[in-house]
Amino acid sequence: MPLYRDEAVVLRTHKLGEADRIVTMLSRRHGKIRAVAKGVRRTASKFGARLEPFMVADVQLYEGRSLDTVTQAESLASYGAEIATDYAGYTAACAIVETADRLSDADSSVQQYLLLVGALRSLSRHERPPGLILDSYLLRALSIAGWAPSFVDCAVTGAPGPHRAFVVQLGGVVADEVAPPGTPRLDEQTLTLLGALLTGDWVTAEASAEGTRAQAGGVIAAYTQYHLERGLRSLQHVDPAARHDAAQSESGA
Repeated sequence: MPLYRDEAVVLRTHKLGEADRIVTMLSRRHGKIRAVAKGVRRTASKFGARLEPFMVADVQLYEGRSLDTVTQAESLASYGAEIATDYAGYTAACAIVETADRLSDADSSVQQYLLLVGALRSLSRHERPPGLILDSYLLRALSIAGWAPSFVDCAVTGAPGPHRAFVVQLGGVVADEVAPPGTPRLDEQTLTLLGALLTGDWVTAEASAEGTRAQAGGVIAAYTQYHLERGLRSLQHVDPAARHDAAQSESGA
């Protein structure tokens, strides 16, 4: 099929030659796509602004041997401008699209696409603290990819929980009898928040305290980077305070 059309989120771009760009996108039906957008860096380009990171576009592409070519692009949602107004939201969005890029390939599921669009939409609308949106996205994206963590039953034996020992390498909480020496224990509030972020229980997530969000965020970062096998560059720029903004506001801080 030399010519095809799909909805896609722009994950990243980089320059090619004097006027072109290579655009990496996660599409609804064709997984991850890398394509050349010719002439988009010229001021007269008809669709250059529609192919920026965090944008959702209806794109038409011509299939190539190594890179496809974008022939048309119509904007479906312009999240970039709204996200860029808030540093915490912007850094969270950067970590989200980097994760999507690392997790996806040509066979990626539509669930990954829909989860990504939902996360960026929520960031652009400032609906919830950016750190909670990021942490929920990371857990759910990893679950779709086959690395769902356990926050209740033992990830090794299946023994009913709750368990408090958390081992990244073993897939979540484990029973005390199989926990390696020195395994950290998570408190009940952190485990509750982690479960809420995994299932999208925003009432519980937004009611969490500052310290709880900090501990949960560290657990999620470690779990994500272990399964991606190398660090997320964007994650080091995420503002730690982003996870605590709502909690501080609620406490009058």
